[in-house]
Amino acid sequence: MEGMPLSHPASPAAADAGLARGAAEPAPPEFPGCRAVRMTRDAITDFEGRFEYWDAATETAWMVCEPTTIYHEGPGQRLAQLAALIAAGRGSPITTLGTADLLVRNARGERQRILQADQIVYLRPAETEPRGAAVEVGADHLPDVVLEVDWSTDVRRGKLGLYEAWGFPEVWVEVPDIGSPSRSQRRAAGLTIHRLGADGYRPAAASEAFPGWTAAEIHTALNESRLSEATSAVLTRVGRALGDAEGTVPDDHPWLRGQRRGTARKAKREGKQEATLEAVMRVLRSRGIAVPPRLAALAAGASPAELIDAALACRDAADFLLRLKRRSDRPPG
Repeated sequence: MEGMPLSHPASPAAADAGLARGAAEPAPPEFPGCRAVRMTRDAITDFEGRFEYWDAATETAWMVCEPTTIYHEGPGQRLAQLAALIAAGRGSPITTLGTADLLVRNARGERQRILQADQIVYLRPAETEPRGAAVEVGADHLPDVVLEVDWSTDVRRGKLGLYEAWGFPEVWVEVPDIGSPSRSQRRAAGLTIHRLGADGYRPAAASEAFPGWTAAEIHTALNESRLSEATSAVLTRVGRALGDAEGTVPDDHPWLRGQRRGTARKAKREGKQEATLEAVMRVLRSRGIAVPPRLAALAAGASPAELIDAALACRDAADFLLRLKRRSDRPPG
């Protein structure tokens, strides 16, 4: 990874450079909170379940011991939602691919080792998102961000070393506020950002992929049951930082642009309706006729011409309401 700007996705060439550090990988890596299950190369090809790591050399898959819970799954799902909001603020898509396989092949092209994260993020999917069934280390661009959720596990003793050796540019390790009964009391809740440099991973106060998004802010956002105003402001700030760097604005995002157009059309309609009701009230008052209560509700669906005509022709307030009722009772067409 030497010489590669960390603000850009890890390229296949950079991933090759990361693999060159293979000798520095922990041997063997540890997977606290997991159990070892024998699984052949043929079996892993058709396996549809979740695991932390698989190695063809030992035909072993490491799987989390504790059952799946919302406490573990929540942060990864929330990151996908948060990334979508940041993408709208930037004005261009961000892709999250969940627990997609992070695959290393051997010299014969066979599956050799696989990691599964809790969430992976591509900031520029049009340029870097893999087109195959897995993210192939050394062939595909690596994710801009990998999220690992340590609810009942500890990736620092195994997976983190593999991510470093394989050249992943930024790994977030989230320890949720709500902990597993098996989690050590010494493991405090929080999020650590590991950014890759020439000498390996170093903890960072803020993300480089998502400029200025601090570890504390990310942890808060991943543990909120509802989006707070404070987090919403942070997402706007990060989205605009990305947009400023790329020359995009929120209206470049097709969904947000459509929402704003719809809001503008609604405001225009409501403005016309308000002006019409004001004109009707002036006509009625000029003729000495009391304005009926709940006029806006009574006038719903009537055209401006129909309302003005009724206001000019009615004998009194009751006659005005009757004329509106007759209009609403008329069959369509």
